[in-house]
Amino acid sequence: MDKPDIAFIAELETIVMQRLAAADEESYTARLAAAGTKRIAQKVGEEGVELALAAAAGSQQETIDEAADLVYHLIVLLADRGLSLENIATCLKARHAS
Repeated sequence: MDKPDIAFIAELETIVMQRLAAADEESYTARLAAAGTKRIAQKVGEEGVELALAAAAGSQQETIDEAADLVYHLIVLLADRGLSLENIATCLKARHAS
């Protein structure tokens, strides 16, 4: 039985963690992390702006593509800061309960 596509986001987080640990220069993820937190944060900002522009004036597919780029870079940023999507889920759940 196939996993739901949304489950891939958790799998992607695991893949990112593995690539960061391996520090393989062939890996974009590892190269991005090696560039430092400031560069990763810059990419998150760029992707956020690109997503906003795609949502305002682009197609559905452009919005999906930019959202995917943002989620990926967010996962890298969180990992770089020693955080995870679980931390974000916990925060959102607590906010919802309030």
